[in-house]
Amino acid sequence: MVDERSAGAVVFFSETGHDDPEYLLLHYTAGHWDFPKGNIEAGEGEEQAATREIREETGITDVKFIDGFRMKINYRYRHGRRPVQKEVVLFLGGTKTKQVVLSHEHIGFAWKKYESAMEQLTYQNAKNLLTAARQHLRRLTS
Repeated sequence: MVDERSAGAVVFFSETGHDDPEYLLLHYTAGHWDFPKGNIEAGEGEEQAATREIREETGITDVKFIDGFRMKINYRYRHGRRPVQKEVVLFLGGTKTKQVVLSHEHIGFAWKKYESAMEQLTYQNAKNLLTAARQHLRRLTS
């Protein structure tokens, strides 16, 4: 049974749309590097929640989601002593905005090309997500 549902996105920036994009990574206060995401609120759809979370966590308001990309990650964590089963739905979205205004939930951010992003990301599921996102973008531009 899923206790929490979240939504977010791999956000990328590309000057021309044909160059190697940069991906936005957020440094969370817990110490890890990951993508923007957060809990889906009552009455929200997945894309709505992802858009809101990106805006709240980064100040970016112009993300356009790429059709055909939706990945689901499931994991467990502890909230105090209580185990929590979490499901996160992630999209792939492009932006023309590089300026980031961080929320209180983060202590830093970075725009990274694929190889550097893979080194920076903390969790394997985020690395798998980035690889899938890159492959999806390459299929669209080839």
